[in-house]
Amino acid sequence: MQIHTLDKASIINELQFGTGINHAVHEGRRADFALILSMFSDDVRDNTPVEKVEQLDSSEQMLRKRFELPAPQPLRSDQSSYEISASQAELFHSSGLPSAKLSHYLKPDALSYMPEATHDLPEELYHNLSGHQRRKLAEKEPKALMPADLYTQLVTAQRNFQISAQA
Repeated sequence: MQIHTLDKASIINELQFGTGINHAVHEGRRADFALILSMFSDDVRDNTPVEKVEQLDSSEQMLRKRFELPAPQPLRSDQSSYEISASQAELFHSSGLPSAKLSHYLKPDALSYMPEATHDLPEELYHNLSGHQRRKLAEKEPKALMPADLYTQLVTAQRNFQISAQA
């Protein structure tokens, strides 16, 4: 009964004993001192004051908003990239390199121009594929497997056709 009471006391450090540990040291009661020390918690998190640290949102979008940075340079081209590059080329021809650089820094152009509608394959490779392979690449969902009773369905369809042809 007393053991369970000591477990529930959750003794963490010497401040919870008051003068008991001090008297045990001064009077030379080694057994009492050892007993008191054995009841201290051995978890360092109990002995160290810990403050709760709030996790700050440091996502890229939040940092860009905080420091008022523009959107990152796109890695791959899309339909809007062609308009941006055309305007930068026009600025280069009409006003020179500094104007084209300024336009690029304000609204960056795509880093690479990949062919569109080739399913991320190089254009030469995509055009070298057969029509069947291109069709398979264009399918959004994988084809369902053939039904297990395909033979039965074919025989039934053939018999129905024979019956309708004779009638």
